[in-house]
Amino acid sequence: MAKPPNNENLFGNLQDAPKPTPKLRAKARGEESYTAADIEVLEGLEPVRRRPGMYIGGTDEKAMHHLFSEVLDNAMDEAVAGHATWIDVNYTADGYLAVTDNGRGMPVDPHPKFKDKSALEVIMTVLHAGGKFDSGAYETSGGLHGVGVSVVNALSEHVIVEVARGQQLYRQEFRRGKPDGKLQELGKVSGRRGTMVKFKPDEQIFGKGNTLFNPSRLYKMSRSKSYLFGGVEIRWHCDKSLIKDKDTPDEAVLHFPGGLKDFLEESLEGHTRVVDDIFSGRVEKDGSHGTVEWAVAWFGGDDGFMSSYCNTIPTPDGGTHETGFRYALLRSLKDYAELAGNKRANVITADDVMVQSGAMLSVFIRDPEFQGQTKDKLASLEATRIVEQAVRDHFDHWLSGHPAQADKLLSWIIDRAEERLRRRQEKEVGRKTAVRKLRLPGKLADCSATLAEGSELFIVEGDSAGGSAKQARNRENQAVLPLRGKILNVANAGKDKLTANQQIGDLVQALGCGMGTSYREDDLRYDKIIIMTDADVDGAHIASLLMTFFYRQLPEVIEQGHLYLAVPPLFRLTQGGKTHYARDEAERDRLLETLGGRSKIEVGRFKGLGEMMAAQLKETTMDPAKRLLLRVTTVDAQKAATALTVEQLMGNKPEERFNFISQRAQFVSDAGLDI
Repeated sequence: MAKPPNNENLFGNLQDAPKPTPKLRAKARGEESYTAADIEVLEGLEPVRRRPGMYIGGTDEKAMHHLFSEVLDNAMDEAVAGHATWIDVNYTADGYLAVTDNGRGMPVDPHPKFKDKSALEVIMTVLHAGGKFDSGAYETSGGLHGVGVSVVNALSEHVIVEVARGQQLYRQEFRRGKPDGKLQELGKVSGRRGTMVKFKPDEQIFGKGNTLFNPSRLYKMSRSKSYLFGGVEIRWHCDKSLIKDKDTPDEAVLHFPGGLKDFLEESLEGHTRVVDDIFSGRVEKDGSHGTVEWAVAWFGGDDGFMSSYCNTIPTPDGGTHETGFRYALLRSLKDYAELAGNKRANVITADDVMVQSGAMLSVFIRDPEFQGQTKDKLASLEATRIVEQAVRDHFDHWLSGHPAQADKLLSWIIDRAEERLRRRQEKEVGRKTAVRKLRLPGKLADCSATLAEGSELFIVEGDSAGGSAKQARNRENQAVLPLRGKILNVANAGKDKLTANQQIGDLVQALGCGMGTSYREDDLRYDKIIIMTDADVDGAHIASLLMTFFYRQLPEVIEQGHLYLAVPPLFRLTQGGKTHYARDEAERDRLLETLGGRSKIEVGRFKGLGEMMAAQLKETTMDPAKRLLLRVTTVDAQKAATALTVEQLMGNKPEERFNFISQRAQFVSDAGLDI
């Protein structure tokens, strides 16, 4: 048996070391420096002021406008509940924004739990206090369940609340979340009822000079709310000196009795519809619980879209209510086709029905469940059933009552489905010519440019990232192709498996240049092919799979300098009113060191491209004037090394793929960096 190592050589003479007493052990563990005195208790609204990003997503312009959304949502809740008929929005030259409604007015009587405070003061100064936890007060709610208005108070320099209730006028003011005096009773008032919340964002939170709202944004937010609930009238006022564009009025009355149908009618102006009518309707069950409103129209030649809402809150990532809507339309069309003896309709899917449609969907349900704090996706299972039942019944009647339009719509959708099936069977496709129309993948959002020079194709993973990229792109010269999941590993795939793969088929169709020995450089439809995946290990894996495909099947694309990797950020750092982005942890740490000491910094991590707002994705990753690109190039002398590198990347260690790409993404520019 080998002798144990000499402890004296490794650690010094252990016999001279002090004996490990309990105090020494505690010191070694760091316990002496961590005591009860280190536990900080934040009271009232101080947690909101310390960490505003936890409540409104940051301290940038978008987050500041969220304050308006919270106040407006509370007024809308009164309207949806049937207690208010109008909402007044007034933005004045002194930077104050006021939202007034003619609803019931906030309660002003003493609160039973906080007897020295009025209910109004509790609502404004205590988190999770409000009338939205008790279903008897609000059947449905769009606000943050009592959190919203107190957060607005916490992040505002000055707030004034006036309540007209029981023919009495009350008023209370707040400074940075704290009451500036008690609730005042100002006397009798006739002909007025409801609540006014007037506030000015705090420069200590949003940065000096960064507390002015964007009137155009406020106006659009107000306008969208008026569409979502046709029974409310929103009166818009803004000081002329604050308006910087010609499209934003200083005075307007926003009232759209047609609701979503009016909105869709305006959105589709200039589009040629497949059928003239917009299919729309509204179903209300059990009062306001389970209310569904929708509008949908079909058109050709452009990207489809769907905008959905739950309790007036936008759900850009869709959710269970959209699922119910898609099922309802698909099943009604198939049932109609079966009654008409049309067997061709068996091939249609929900995607075929929705791919070139414009749709609006709004639901009001009690206690909705969302995925994530930002409420971007509805998760309530009952919403699928409620929407499907409501829409399907009406669509069945619409189809049977309009046979000419129904037949035309069904025929058009079947054509889309059969075109999709033909594309699946085609292994490759030629470039667009004067005598032959090019068929392109249904998921491809193509650019309008007809020449390859200057055009770009962004290859992204998933519909969520694809949706953000489509909004962020320049339609003139930037195309987007979403691929679902990880593409086939072509390193070990046979020819039959390769040609049968749907994702590779879609990609080859989009490129238009063939592959392998059939590659045609002159037919390549894009100048730049940009792989844009999430800035994490899985994203790096997908990128390496795509690089392998191009290296094995389209090496000429790499050799001619057409293939690039996009470099999206992994972190967002917000300080005051300014936002910085970091591509990796090292850059994040450098920025923290550079920015530290001036004021507090909010650090957020992007979970993926689909989580980024379109404006953020454009600014950081897609705008040629600001983005960084990694050019993938090979020359004859590097082919062997590149092949070996690719084989290593295709192994079972995703961290190696991640490190390989992230290390080379540190010094990237649009000029390119060879791999």
